[in-house]
Amino acid sequence: MLRRQLIRHGEAIVLIALGGIVGANLRYAVGAAAGDALLVTLLVNTLGSFGLGLLLFDARADEFLTKRLRYVFGTGFFASFTTYSTFVADIALTAPELAVPYIIASYASGFGGVLVSRKIVATTSTTAIQPPTPGDD
Repeated sequence: MLRRQLIRHGEAIVLIALGGIVGANLRYAVGAAAGDALLVTLLVNTLGSFGLGLLLFDARADEFLTKRLRYVFGTGFFASFTTYSTFVADIALTAPELAVPYIIASYASGFGGVLVSRKIVATTSTTAIQPPTPGDD
């Protein structure tokens, strides 16, 4: 039994790492191509919030994606594609009169991405989105 668990955990680590490699490199490429502007971070984090929302709500409805794919895309790709550290650095390095609207826009677009993903899953699923229950992982 222990060997099977080790293999399963090792597989999860490899899947997460592969997704992370792709997500981090894509984030770097987008930033390099666009010059690391505030709007790039805003866009990347909005897309990441939308993608993570799709994964979350799919897992609570039809489970179209397997747990392995959620590792690759959720814990791997989107976790490394989105950039909270860049968001914080942007705020620290931006003049306050621009930083405050940037913070508001970032949070609004992130929550908006999640709400849009919920609406998409709710309208396309054959099963209602279930709330979390104790013991969920």
